[in-house]
This record gives sequence, structure tokens and C-alpha cells, in this order.
Amino acid sequence: MTETSIAIGVLALQGAFEAHAQALESLGVTARLVRTPAELKGLDGLIIPGGESTTFLKFLERDGFLGALESFVKDTPAFGTCAGAILLAKEVHNPPQTSLGVLDIAVERNAYGRQIDSAILNEQTKLPGGPLEMVFIRAPRITRTGSEVETLASRDGFPVLVRQGHLLAATFHPELSRDTRVHRLFLDLVREKRRG
Repeated sequence: MTETSIAIGVLALQGAFEAHAQALESLGVTARLVRTPAELKGLDGLIIPGGESTTFLKFLERDGFLGALESFVKDTPAFGTCAGAILLAKEVHNPPQTSLGVLDIAVERNAYGRQIDSAILNEQTKLPGGPLEMVFIRAPRITRTGSEVETLASRDGFPVLVRQGHLLAATFHPELSRDTRVHRLFLDLVREKRRG
């Protein structure tokens, strides 16, 4: 299987979807921008980028997109960053909202304050290769993880990068860093699922 035979979708409704697509292309993988439920067909994985999670939901509630996405992420590798992590979560607080409910975490929205409280940190993770640059922009906070969820990186004692089976979530924006390790990890999950 060649890398170009892997097709990863990037939900392109809002947020830095182009940056995710560029990160994937830099790793030799085909990135497809997804704007309709039909465009989920034939994908090996999906990235749900940052943005504003309530705005995402407004777009997704049209044309049965939310239901199609829910079915897709149950069985196909998905990676949510920031608002994407909120959409994957089983529980959303501050305030509560609808989500895809597939990743066994609880998330508190806008937990670190406004845009002005954004930060770029270099933290140790379970990924090889030393500290990882993490760009936090109005980041959510993961306040609970289920027993099947592995924490791969933390900030102030709270998980910021988690994995559960074929699902990956980050409360920071790896697409805004030159470090592609998090995207490479997601591609590893995709390959693992394809080998099945």
C-alpha cells in the first residue's frame, strides 16, 4: 500500500482546515476537503479541525450531515483538534451541547479563557522525539477520561492529547506547528485500522 493510496478527509466547514491538508500533503498523503456528507465516501480517516463548535453544529445539522458523521467516526479513524475534540467527546460542559459522543472524555469549552489567553508551549509527551510544540487558542479542557482512553500529553495536569482505539483528539492545534508528529500518529492509526 503506497502512502498516496491513503485518503484522509479534512472537514472544511470552518477553522484551519487548509493547514491540516498541507500537513497531510507534506507527509505524502492525499488530503480531501469534506463539505458534504457524500464526500465522506471512500475516506480512510477524517480530521475535524478547530473553529467554533456551535458554528460547526449549525452546519452539520443540515442535510443529515451530523448523522452521517456520527456513523462514519464510529468505525473510521477520526482526529479532532480543539473544537473537533469537543465534537468527538461524550460529554460537553460550559455550556453543554450536542456532540458525536464517540470518545469517552468530558470536555469543558473555553476553559483557558479568551483569545488573549492563548499560548504556545513546548511539553513532553509520550511521542518519541522530545518536547512537542503545542499551540493553544481558546482551548477546551479535558476534565475526565474513560478507562479505554490513553493520555499522550498533558498541560497543568489535564490531558491535551488523547487516544481511544481509532480516535485521536488534541485540545491544541498541531496544524499550526511545523512538527508533524501528531499527524504522523494519526496516520499510524489509519494504517493500523486498514490492516485490521
